[in-house]
Amino acid sequence: MPKNKSHKSSLKRIRLTKTGLVRHNRAFGKHLRSHKSSKRLRRLRTDKMMSNPEAKRLEKLLFRRLRGRDQTRAALRRNPNPTERRAAQAEARAERAKAGLKYGVKKA
Repeated sequence: MPKNKSHKSSLKRIRLTKTGLVRHNRAFGKHLRSHKSSKRLRRLRTDKMMSNPEAKRLEKLLFRRLRGRDQTRAALRRNPNPTERRAAQAEARAERAKAGLKYGVKKA
């Protein structure tokens, strides 16, 4: 069975945030600005987060899961910062040394 290809033009028009929301630019803001009000142009300049149904539709184009608005931030797995990562690695190393293992293999 062939591999699924993600929709490249969609990927060029959106940006995924670290929390998995989909950010995109609004339409109608790039040219013919003279007749549009300042308030309207300011609103068009701001990035917009994609609504849940739209993000769900985009999941089908990209062949991947997106967080969306209904999922809580607590459900998101957070990556450790470098100091937390080093502490966890040192702890794991100490446990392996205590068990007499080196690189996951028991010493002969």
